[in-house]
Amino acid sequence: MEPTLLQSRSPLPPSQFAHVDHGKSTLSDRLLELTGTIAPGGNKQILDKLDVERERGITVKAQTCSMIYHYNDQDYLLHLVDTPGHVDFRAEVSRSYASCGGALLLVDASQGIQAQTVANFYLAFAQGLHLVPIVNKIDLPTADPPRALEQMKETFELDPAKAVLVSAKTGLGVEAVLPTVIEEVPAPIGDHLKPLKLLLVDSWYSNYKGVILLVRIFDGQIKAGDHIISFATGLRYIVGEVGIMYPGQTPQKSLRAGQVGYIYFNPGMKRSQEAKVGDTYTTVGAEKQVQPLPGFEEPKAMVFVAAFPVDQGDYAHLEDSINQITLNDRSVTLQKEASEALGAGWRLGFLGTLHCSVFEDRLRQEHGASIIITPPTVPFKVVWKDGREEIISNPAEFPDREAGKSGPYADLQEPYVSATITLPEEYLGKVIELCEGNRGEQKELQFFTATQVILKYDLPLAQLVDDFFGKLKSVTKGYASLDYEESDWRKSNIIKLQLLVNKEPIDAVARVVHYSQAERLGRQWVTKFKQHVDRQMYEVVIQAIAGKRIVARETIKPFRKDVLSKLHASDISRRRKLLEKQKEGRKKLTAVAGNISIDQKAFQAFLAK
Repeated sequence: MEPTLLQSRSPLPPSQFAHVDHGKSTLSDRLLELTGTIAPGGNKQILDKLDVERERGITVKAQTCSMIYHYNDQDYLLHLVDTPGHVDFRAEVSRSYASCGGALLLVDASQGIQAQTVANFYLAFAQGLHLVPIVNKIDLPTADPPRALEQMKETFELDPAKAVLVSAKTGLGVEAVLPTVIEEVPAPIGDHLKPLKLLLVDSWYSNYKGVILLVRIFDGQIKAGDHIISFATGLRYIVGEVGIMYPGQTPQKSLRAGQVGYIYFNPGMKRSQEAKVGDTYTTVGAEKQVQPLPGFEEPKAMVFVAAFPVDQGDYAHLEDSINQITLNDRSVTLQKEASEALGAGWRLGFLGTLHCSVFEDRLRQEHGASIIITPPTVPFKVVWKDGREEIISNPAEFPDREAGKSGPYADLQEPYVSATITLPEEYLGKVIELCEGNRGEQKELQFFTATQVILKYDLPLAQLVDDFFGKLKSVTKGYASLDYEESDWRKSNIIKLQLLVNKEPIDAVARVVHYSQAERLGRQWVTKFKQHVDRQMYEVVIQAIAGKRIVARETIKPFRKDVLSKLHASDISRRRKLLEKQKEGRKKLTAVAGNISIDQKAFQAFLAK
């Protein structure tokens, strides 16, 4: 590709956003085929590069690609960003918007506007992006484009006359998308003669080149051999190569103001921690002439799990695997942890349960890891009596207390989220029942069409991560959609639930729950754990304890020799004497044997979903 083509007027790169499964990646394929960037009829969803994305049919990582489009006797350079649709990956979406000047608002003609579409619209609107409305899947028998257009007008105040009706799967109407983008989205504002100012949008790690940066150039230009400096770290680098994603890494002589492309350094950036997403870079010596860009707010982990290798001999390999994945996913927090039952491991923080599930799949598929993952937990806040506040993400560190009595703290708080649920009106009763059963507080109920309802609830985050989305899909037959954002901390009657085996706590299984759920969960735990523990030569007592109160118990009887088999018509006192002697022997055995040894497989089976 000739670098001279890059001199043409290039509109600001468009991002595209929609609810999950509305056809963003399929539309990306059609646009790339239309511009000749990829050959028609090749791999589907070319921008979904991870195995887990192809397997699940969802986008996890925002991907960018440049396209050259000939229109009205001019060549236009366009940069397309395909964003995830699930709420767990909202940080990817917000970063993508920073590299864009416009967005394609995609709505499924058969499903209409859903929760995540609304959330991403306000995100794009707040950043001042120019929106191009698109109605997709118009070829489906259940498609209702007029309803989708009416929803766009009522919900977003967008002009239905400017919407483009397409079927990304068949290619119908797709040729009208790019001319609309060129007409509606203004060209980027930037001066290539000014000092360099570029924003770091994303980064990934290459074994051969080190850390590769995806950047948007706001002012100036950058080429191989330039010396640049980071505002965040103050470190200096020599540029080794610059280029654009077309669709793979395609080297260029330079990148100019308005463009989005990649750069890597020579010598390479070896530590991914140096590449702080949202950082501003400029040429060495021009630091005082350039005002750094505001950057991004770091996403906070909302869900925590503990991870342990099945075999402790695999610890080093699993540590390398986790570090490699976190190089490309900065939103994962990592902290070492040790458990008496499961050995050395890590406490991992994620943005949501899907984010956690995808990370686990990537460990297994890309690195062949054998791993035990504990059920997801959320952080809790403890306000101590001296006024200190402490956020605890590990349930084993949560302070003990007796039910109904205060402990050495003034207050216990749990995080709440503001959840927005869109659903057909016929399922409203069941969804309200589900939310109320999960300790939710209704905030708003709104009909935005005759048959579609927007329901807003404040829910405890602990209830949300306990497969709330799966239950919601079940009661609405898959028609409901969910979006949520952090709300606040609220005082709550929460308590630590632990599993004891012969009076010894199993630290890896501890969980903080609401007092009303402790008894039910405790009974479930002891019943399930009993199924996976082998019978021993002495009695094994399995108990669930909430605070200081035993809420459930199961006993595994010991193997027992029949000491009465040699007696026939003996006296009752003789029988009693032999049984008492056996009982004394059991007590001695228990004292000598000490703690029970539980096989790792029992923990794996118990913690399995």
